[in-house]
Amino acid sequence: MKERGKRVVVAMSGGVDSSVAAALLVRAGYDVVGMMMRLWSDPAMGGAAHNRCCTPTQMGDARRIADQLGIPFYVLDTQDIFRGTVVEYFIDGHRSGNTPNPCLECNRRIRFEWLLNHALALDADYLATGHYARLKPDAAGGWLLKRGIDHNKDQSYVLSVLGQAQLSRAMFPVGDYPKARVRQLAAELGLHVASRQDSQDLCFLGRGDYRDFLRLHAPDVMQAGPIVTTAGDVLGEHGGLANYTIGQRKGLGLSYREPLYVLATNPLRNALIVGTRDQLGRDCLRAENANWISGAPPDSQFRAQVKIRYRAQPQRAEVVVTSADSFHVRFDEPQRDITAGQAAVVYDNDVCLGSGVIAKFEDA
Repeated sequence: MKERGKRVVVAMSGGVDSSVAAALLVRAGYDVVGMMMRLWSDPAMGGAAHNRCCTPTQMGDARRIADQLGIPFYVLDTQDIFRGTVVEYFIDGHRSGNTPNPCLECNRRIRFEWLLNHALALDADYLATGHYARLKPDAAGGWLLKRGIDHNKDQSYVLSVLGQAQLSRAMFPVGDYPKARVRQLAAELGLHVASRQDSQDLCFLGRGDYRDFLRLHAPDVMQAGPIVTTAGDVLGEHGGLANYTIGQRKGLGLSYREPLYVLATNPLRNALIVGTRDQLGRDCLRAENANWISGAPPDSQFRAQVKIRYRAQPQRAEVVVTSADSFHVRFDEPQRDITAGQAAVVYDNDVCLGSGVIAKFEDA
């Protein structure tokens, strides 16, 4: 870990990962402060009046853990900035015909900007979270972001938007442990959240799903439109582009001589483009809004492994840097689910090099 004895603010959620992170830091001799964010949620979504990440029960659990550890605990009202950044990012992405990942924007703008600034205002030296990732010094005096020991829980994908300024202030205490060991540590430390289930899905959706949310907050993206082939033949009508994902087969409501899959969307025409299985999959993508964790890519062209979704496995590819803000990826094997709006995250084995947002294909 980084220099011991320093003040560390821990982003607490009432869950097992952040609770164990706080406990490990206390045990290691850091001056620990617990901090929890009250995030925005729409009470109209499934009748839930609270964000999934900060229900009253979770706040009570986090406060109880802080009391048990003997550390100060604060709750920050983060609703307005969360609504104006993360939620709007999600809505705007769908309006552009993309499938955005709001967790990346939350880590970039909320945790490691807004919350980090509040931590620094408390004279903290570091901000710690319960992410499954690791930080190691590099040869140039900076920091490498590495995948968590437990690759099944690895969260370096959603941290790939960070840079050296943020990583120099970050700590990920549970990243060196498998998830099963973290739960075991929680039990050994007497933390009552040891068996707490992990949170799932987007935190601001309440008990609804993203389609219900978009119908309520962005009904324009749920307008019906044509389902067309790559040749332009109209086969039917879709119920809103946001209802579909790349590679989807079921739920199209089409009768055709062979199974059809979603290949792409065209938001300008409000068209859903479908095709056969042999048309599905591409071996290349273009990424924009590039972020290189070291401050620069390793070379103008290099071999790497690239993840195109949080749960996807890294795939071997050639990466070509086309500008300070963009890069191209050509995979060794075609990838079925390359989706505009998701992140293309670049790895050198366990080291996360950076990421970019997958751009729409020009012919879509």
